[in-house]
Amino acid sequence: MHNFRVIVLTSGMSRGSNLLAMDNYFKNHNLPIEILNVFYNRKEAPVANRAAEQGIEPIYFSTKDFALYEKNLLNICRQNKIDLIALAGFMLKLSSDFIKKFSKPILNIHPALLPEFGGKGMYGIRVHEAVLAAAKSVSGATVHLVNHQYDEGEIVLQRAVNIADCISPECIAEKVLKVEHEIYGEAVWKTLMKGK
Repeated sequence: MHNFRVIVLTSGMSRGSNLLAMDNYFKNHNLPIEILNVFYNRKEAPVANRAAEQGIEPIYFSTKDFALYEKNLLNICRQNKIDLIALAGFMLKLSSDFIKKFSKPILNIHPALLPEFGGKGMYGIRVHEAVLAAAKSVSGATVHLVNHQYDEGEIVLQRAVNIADCISPECIAEKVLKVEHEIYGEAVWKTLMKGK
């Protein structure tokens, strides 16, 4: 069966936990999906070593010149016939031009139940602080398709988790991260199968 090829984009000081969870999901379920590369933009990011240990080639590329970053990414995607891009802790907004030219699915994972607690500036601990401030007893994670608006693409997979006992954003973050690890690989597979 055809091997699907995926690239993961991350930024900042990513630990790569979603990347590893995704890779493990594919391997544990014997899925014909290969994560070819992880693109990262901070030289000392821990994700580089963790990816290499899993047999995933890390590629460092600065995002200071974002147009050049997108051009290089697009070239690698075309050369390697990439079927899907997954964002994992990628804090920058891909241009509409790039999304159009790549023309295949781009997925993102968001640490809340969209459409709530999404949009510009809503990432990382900020999301969990907002959820806590709203006194929610349930949060979760959402995998969605990327379009030209932050967190507004079609939802692929969503899973909720009870956070009623959480009194800090860190507690919510820990519970939500477990859900992220459960659903991202599944969402990638579901998206690839839908496109067949």
